[in-house]
Amino acid sequence: MQRARLAAGAFDTAIDIELADTTDRREDACSLINRRYAWRGYGSHHTLPAHRASATFTASDAARVLGTVTLVVDSDAGLAADKIFADELNPFRETPGRKICELSRLAFETGLPSKPLLAALFHIVFIYGYHHHRCTDLFIEVNPRHRRFYEAMLGFKPIGAPRTNASVGAPSQLMWLEISSIRRRIDAAMGDLSSDATPRSLYALFFSRDDALELADELTSEGSVHRARNGNALVKVFLPDL
Repeated sequence: MQRARLAAGAFDTAIDIELADTTDRREDACSLINRRYAWRGYGSHHTLPAHRASATFTASDAARVLGTVTLVVDSDAGLAADKIFADELNPFRETPGRKICELSRLAFETGLPSKPLLAALFHIVFIYGYHHHRCTDLFIEVNPRHRRFYEAMLGFKPIGAPRTNASVGAPSQLMWLEISSIRRRIDAAMGDLSSDATPRSLYALFFSRDDALELADELTSEGSVHRARNGNALVKVFLPDL
């Protein structure tokens, strides 16, 4: 079972999931983002949002930052996707009981990060967004050529037609995931782990229900955030060899 775990034993590769809320961590995350974005032709002068409604996560081993993603919760500052997709976002934003958020600044050290690493980072961000901010709807902008990956691996659905994102000089597809569907998707994907078949989605590699509950408690505790802000890892997870 090639899943992330919170306890050592089955796997030896330890990964620290951290909040990039210090100058050094933010510089490391920005360096990775700009290096990978430049490689794709998206420019190399991107910055991280600095307002309180955003949280940048990094995944690191003992030597380097392996990946990063930023969660931005809707606020008076809006979302980055509002620049070209405000008309698609507003109906969700204006629906009573909904709270929207977006994933942005996603970058990994290699073009093909390990699926367990992707699954661990995404699951932690999903848990944080739901339990810490009560988000209901998650959006992401992707290049249309990556649309199938997000559909197949995480169940995102395309919203509207692709448009040009001037900040990266490339076409952009808005995609949406209803956060309340994640638990159902994880449970449905667990069958993949009982067969020899390659898992059909990243949900088969997410944390177990018990680990997810432990993570929810950990990520919403004041002590956890305080430790992270004092230079300690927010969460330590264990993965198969990367």
